[in-house]
Parts: sequence; structure tokens; C-alpha cells
Amino acid sequence: MIRMPSDQVTFEALEQLVPVAPDWRVAWDRIWPLWPELSLLDNCQQDPVHHAEGDVGRHTRMVVDALVSLPDWRQLDPGNRSCLFWAAVLHDVGKPATTRAEDDGRITSRGHSRVGASIARRLLWHAGAPFVWREQLCGLIVTHQLPFWLIERGNPERLAIETSWKCRPDLLCLHAEADAMGRICADQDGILVNVGLARQVFEDAGCGTEPFAFANDESRVAFFERPDRDPRYVAFEDFRCRVTVMSGLPGAGKDTWIARNRPELPVVSLDAVREELGEPATGNQGRVIQAAYEAARQHLRKGQDFVWNATNISAQLRGRPLRLLRDYGARVEIVYLEPSQAALHAQNRSRDAVVPEAVIDDLVRKLEPPGRWEAHKVTHVVEGCTL
Repeated sequence: MIRMPSDQVTFEALEQLVPVAPDWRVAWDRIWPLWPELSLLDNCQQDPVHHAEGDVGRHTRMVVDALVSLPDWRQLDPGNRSCLFWAAVLHDVGKPATTRAEDDGRITSRGHSRVGASIARRLLWHAGAPFVWREQLCGLIVTHQLPFWLIERGNPERLAIETSWKCRPDLLCLHAEADAMGRICADQDGILVNVGLARQVFEDAGCGTEPFAFANDESRVAFFERPDRDPRYVAFEDFRCRVTVMSGLPGAGKDTWIARNRPELPVVSLDAVREELGEPATGNQGRVIQAAYEAARQHLRKGQDFVWNATNISAQLRGRPLRLLRDYGARVEIVYLEPSQAALHAQNRSRDAVVPEAVIDDLVRKLEPPGRWEAHKVTHVVEGCTL
């Protein structure tokens, strides 16, 4: 098998491999060599109770073949058809890193959906895939198991509403249908019934094909914060101040964006605090973070608008500052910057403190762009265009 170097895989090449009429042929001989992550699936075993077909590689091929046979997939517009196809190819790519044998002999792969989305995002980032297409695909991978068990949970409507903001529900259920068809197990019919019921839950909640429509931004943010919040509650919007939270890899252009778009506002910058304290970028950052949070609190107590400037490249990193801002009644906008790869590396090299390329590559593995549910407003600036 001739394998293509991962950094030479392009989005254009991926598009050409999506099956088309009239034969809808899946070119496995060209798809499987694209990334070494796919070949790992052939040696990754699964629990025979749920996957009597064998390893993850065989399951993946069965899922993709099932998807391509579905009339609903064939009738999608080309962009969604392509996105769903590659989501199916990559949906279990996280299993080799998460598969474990339990003491009772069963095989589990807990967490593989989230790990798989991260791997897929890195592969597609290097391929130059369009941002919206890529993030929709990653959302499908993160949530791809949900239709199997949605109806069995205590509050399926709430889960459906949350999920509708993370991926498109009709595409998710179509993928789940193919995922159920692409396996050998005793409860296959029951899984397919559950997928059908999940479709109905999404539709009944008013989010069968698009995100649930909240009354306003605060209603949405509060819903995702509080498990007891009624999704139809109309929240009162009265904010003490407005805070812009920057997000992006080193070299993404956060300082430049602030200078052009928020020149009048004070900035709390972790890099600036680190420089003031004489702390290195590596090692324990506790002192830097503590000082930055105190500076932010001073602005919040005064009701002063300001900018919080840090990489904030994952939901976990964004979580703590967002909670602080919410505690003080701020209206929050997250601005995420993603320039082209060439621009990112060029801008990084022009920084006073250049971040090593290896560090940036490691950060790409952890990259998790902000979702539109995380703040009152989320702005994605991708290759200079605001999405």
C-alpha cells in the first residue's frame, strides 16, 4: 500500500474521493492510505457483543458503505454529502488511543468520540479543509453515539437541544443509522429503532435540522450553564459591562485584531502579565494567572468594558475566565482567529517571542474552537473573513 504523507493530503483531494452517481463507488484503495491513523483501525479490536464484525477498520468500512447506500445521503447537497462521508470515515479514529480491556474481558473505548474529533480536526486542519465544513464534521464525531441512547435518558429534549447547537441533528441521525447498519450485533434492530425515536425527539423539540431557537442570547447561555433552566424561558438581559475574550493559536493575530477593533479598551493579556512578572512561558503559570484574574476583577467591579487576551484554544481553558465574567454579570463575546497555516507561521516568526513550531503543532492537537453556545456572541475570523 502506497501511503501519502499526511501533510500532502489536501481538501481538494478529499472532495474528489467522495462517491458520486451513477455507481457511488467508495475508493477504499485510495482512501485508506491517506493517513496512518486509518491503518491503525485494522488492528484495533472491539467488544464482540456490540461489534461481532471484528476490528474497527472493518466496522468503519461497513459504516461508510452503508451510508453511501442510503437514499437520504445521496440526496444531500454536495457539501453536506462530503462532510457526512468523511465523518463516517473518521468517526472511530479515536478508538486506538482509548480502547482498553476490562477485568471481565470486555473491551471498551470510553472517550473515543472526543479524542476522535480532536484527531480529525488536526488531520483536516493540515489538509486545509474549510472551517465551517471541518467543525461540522468534528461536531458529528463528538456526538455520533448520542442517537443510540438519547431516548433512554432522563431528559431527552434537553440533550437534543444542546446537541442541536453542536451539530446538525438530521445529519447526526443519518450517520447513526449507517453506524448501526455497519455492525453485527444482536440488538441492531433495537438500535435502529432508537435512532428513529431520536429523530422524533429532535423534531418535536423544534431542532430537527438546525439549532434550537432561544428567546435571546442570555437565555441560551444560561441554558447551557444551568441544568434546570427551561429552554423557553425569556431571560432578562441587563449587563454590567461587555468583555471580549480572544481565542487563537500563537501567531493568529490576536494583538493586531485588538488594535484594529478594540483600540479604546484596556487589555488584560497573559503574555503582558507574564512579561511584567518576569515569568517564563514554560513552567508553573499560577502566579501569572492569579495576577491576570485580579486585573480582570478590577475592571469588572467598576463595570468597565475590557479585553481578555490569551490563547484560550480549548473549552477547558476558556471555562474559568468565562465563569468569572458571568459571575460579575458581563456580556461576553468570544473572538476566535484562525489565519491560513502559511500566515500563522509567518506571523509567529515575526513575534518578539517566537513560539517553536513543535509547540504550535502540539497546540493544534489540543485545538477546540469556541462553539456558538459558549458566550452571548461568538465571532470566528477565518483567513481574514468574519463568519
